[in-house]
Amino acid sequence: MAIRKSKHDEQILLPVERIERRIYLIRGEKVMLSVDLAKLYGVSQKRLNEAVKRNMARFPRDFMFQLTNEEAKHSRSQIATMKRGQNLKYLPYAFTEQGVAMLSAVLRSSTAIAVSIQIMRVFVRLRRLLASNEHFRRRLKTLEKHLLDHDQKFAAVFSALDQLMDETTEDENKSKIGFQTESEPG
Repeated sequence: MAIRKSKHDEQILLPVERIERRIYLIRGEKVMLSVDLAKLYGVSQKRLNEAVKRNMARFPRDFMFQLTNEEAKHSRSQIATMKRGQNLKYLPYAFTEQGVAMLSAVLRSSTAIAVSIQIMRVFVRLRRLLASNEHFRRRLKTLEKHLLDHDQKFAAVFSALDQLMDETTEDENKSKIGFQTESEPG
């Protein structure tokens, strides 16, 4: 069965990098800010905030939270969405992956739906990358453990060889006791 694409899938194609650059780690969560989402959806931030406030029941704490003043200041310096001298009128909302999905249901425009689909695909892609990185991290840890184990065994072998060499040197330095013939130097 072929998947039917809507005309909006082809109309709105945002570069993956443009979306990825707008995913931040705040409070240990991968989130997108309302400021960025409004721009991607082609609506004003005021309109986005109004839609969210009218539908607060759809946005539990694990879907969305509002930044504190400190977080907003910190994110503003990192994100650079505002020009120098501009102040935040409202504290931005941070939407988790589930919050972004719910936002498309609240904003119901065809643009919001198409952009949300792209954002969901980017979140999935990032999750897969993190999972594969976790797999490689575990394999590297295992390899590191084996190498450390081998290093310790080699250190023991070299220590034993050093002791044997020391004993051999001591034996050679001892003068021989007994009768020596002229053919045996002494």
